[in-house]
Amino acid sequence: MASKPGVLTEWPWTHLGRFKYVVLAPWVMDSMYSFITAKDERERDITPTLIFPVLLWRMLHNQIWISLARFRTAKAKNRILDKTIEFEQVDRESNWDDQIIFNGVLFYLGYKWLKPWSTHFPIWRTDGVVLTVLLHTGPVEFLYYWLHRALHHHFLYSRYHSHHHSSIVTEPITSVVHPFGEHILYFLLFTIPLLTMVLTQTASIIAFTGYITYIDFMNNMGHCNFELVPASVFTLFPFLKYLFYTPSYHSLHHTQFRTNYALFMPMYDYIYGTMDKSSDLVYETSLSRQDESPHVVHLTHPTTPDSIYHLRLGFASLASGPYTSSSTKKWYMWFLWPVTCLWTILFNWIFSTTFVVERSVLDGNKLKMQTWAVPKYAYQYNLPSQRGAINGLIEEAILEAEKAGVKVLSLGLLNQAKELNRNGDIYTEKHPKLKIKLVDGSSLATALVINSIPKGTNQVLIRGKLSKVAYAITLALCQRGVQVVTLQRNEFEKLKLKFGSKLGSNLILSSSYARRQVWLVGDGFSEKEQRNAPAGTIFIPFTQFPPTNKVRKDCVYLNTPAMMVPPALQNIDSCENWLPRRVMSAWRVAGIVHALEEWENHECGDSIMSLEGVEKVWVASLRHGFCPLAIPT
Repeated sequence: MASKPGVLTEWPWTHLGRFKYVVLAPWVMDSMYSFITAKDERERDITPTLIFPVLLWRMLHNQIWISLARFRTAKAKNRILDKTIEFEQVDRESNWDDQIIFNGVLFYLGYKWLKPWSTHFPIWRTDGVVLTVLLHTGPVEFLYYWLHRALHHHFLYSRYHSHHHSSIVTEPITSVVHPFGEHILYFLLFTIPLLTMVLTQTASIIAFTGYITYIDFMNNMGHCNFELVPASVFTLFPFLKYLFYTPSYHSLHHTQFRTNYALFMPMYDYIYGTMDKSSDLVYETSLSRQDESPHVVHLTHPTTPDSIYHLRLGFASLASGPYTSSSTKKWYMWFLWPVTCLWTILFNWIFSTTFVVERSVLDGNKLKMQTWAVPKYAYQYNLPSQRGAINGLIEEAILEAEKAGVKVLSLGLLNQAKELNRNGDIYTEKHPKLKIKLVDGSSLATALVINSIPKGTNQVLIRGKLSKVAYAITLALCQRGVQVVTLQRNEFEKLKLKFGSKLGSNLILSSSYARRQVWLVGDGFSEKEQRNAPAGTIFIPFTQFPPTNKVRKDCVYLNTPAMMVPPALQNIDSCENWLPRRVMSAWRVAGIVHALEEWENHECGDSIMSLEGVEKVWVASLRHGFCPLAIPT
């Protein structure tokens, strides 16, 4: 929002929320109906039916830029600004599609009002294309330059344009994040070539679509925060520096405010003396920047096919919220299922190695972190035929991180599954001279579960698949005098075999669910078991995955082991899977703490961690400002 919002700040359909697309429905249906019911070829006009596909293309085009920019800026190659992006910016820019809806409505209205000039556009007309190029280079660029300078006058800036400049570090879609009134002016400006073509009968489908795509392309490119225009372009064609701006050129406008006002063609900044003198230096510096070597890498993977939209490289508005079963049931997700199926196939075909998802920093650049993703879904980890390939990808990531000088690599989600790699043991056995430290996070996860149990609890029920963390929790609780109840004889025997007399008489085999108010739950915890719990039961997960469905409204479900991050940890603009904002899983936090403490040991493998080690990582995480998250979900 602008610092002093003026009139026409809000979009007319803001109150509709995600249902704002119904604004387009009457126009889309009318154009289709007119096309289908036309009596002959003279009445049948394809022009209005193409408006909606063009709008969809614009959304896809913008999303490609968003994903590309987030990927490139996470790697740091050619990154322009190092400042961070937070949730506030993501929320402010989440309505970037409003301008597409607005343009769509005006295109439909224009088609109706300008008949017969607006009907039966040919595919191509050279004179219309030439006219568009001339009109954009002259009137559009010139008028935009002076409009832009006017918007920086304190009266208009405080009421309108300051909303756009709230984003110092830009993302591609920052380019269209303006108040509604400002977009009205921009539409009038960009309509000059389009309207002229229509009235002079030189319009064509390619000219219309091409000009709109050009506007989107240049807007997105100028705000992508990484330099992608090679120096050879300006070496071979020096005059292009006046006709073609670069991302670094426009980035200076967002940091200096009073320079580089041009739309896409810097010549007007040269003419009127408003070009920033550091433009060439920032351009050259950005081009020479290479990939960044982080100190800590967290290795994760997508969970379900739908989860790709919740990755930071996917839909920013979805990534900025927890990934839950309800989020996959949003109405627009149902329309995306064909795309999801296609993308699932392409995802496994295109990505043959891990890829960078996001970056974050602690205390400036004291500790640099990246999240890498293995291009496999959770269901593939459970397929024996896929385990060899997945282990190969994880091993490749470890060796790549080792080569890059990474200090710690934490294994997230199923990348540390016992069935897959014995909690990471196979990598340390195969590469005994690794300098990078592998962390499975079991100690911190154990500490978080133990400290989530309400004080005064003297008995807990453990359910679900036994894991390394489950064994450690059982041992710790029994040694503290807390009774651990299990309902399965095979689980009881496994625990007894593992620890023997260390458990004393505090491990109990029972056949009843009754009266146990605290349940520690792992993978395989079923809906049937949830229904058998007494009212008021507290479910505390000890696994990385929460219960699939939470069927009890009279019980309390805690989050999977996780911690809130300190304010000094920045560039957090997406949620880690199903966790709330600015919360990280214990497995990810453990890697960060491991690096901060500069511990020289691996924390992975089948062996159960010592209780001293559990306490050690717990105290260290609190000392570094991480706070336990033990709140109902």
